[in-house]
Amino acid sequence: MTTQAKYLRRDPAEIKPWAETCGQIRFLIDHKDAAAGEVCEVEITDAKLHYHERTDEFYYVIEGEGRMRVDDEEVELHRGVVVYVPRGVKHKAWGKLKALIVCIPRGVLDDVHELE
Repeated sequence: MTTQAKYLRRDPAEIKPWAETCGQIRFLIDHKDAAAGEVCEVEITDAKLHYHERTDEFYYVIEGEGRMRVDDEEVELHRGVVVYVPRGVKHKAWGKLKALIVCIPRGVLDDVHELE
């Protein structure tokens, strides 16, 4: 049984990234932490189109610029922009950017449905 910590502190420099649907990803808070959601840092160049059945995502662009397809619309991304992607919405991003993604509820890696 996983118990919830009093607090969590993570340094991205101490977590090795790996390739995932959106790009090079590092989970700062993941499902094993028993928090309400998950937080990951992702370096995106050309994500695959996908959606989530149970997970809402908040993308906050830390650096760089690019674009994001959200269902049938395309939006510009640059430092400081936030995009909310509700569950069920097809999305992908491309360009050269780093984003902090907040996923609610936890368990996003078990809820990725790739479309390309």
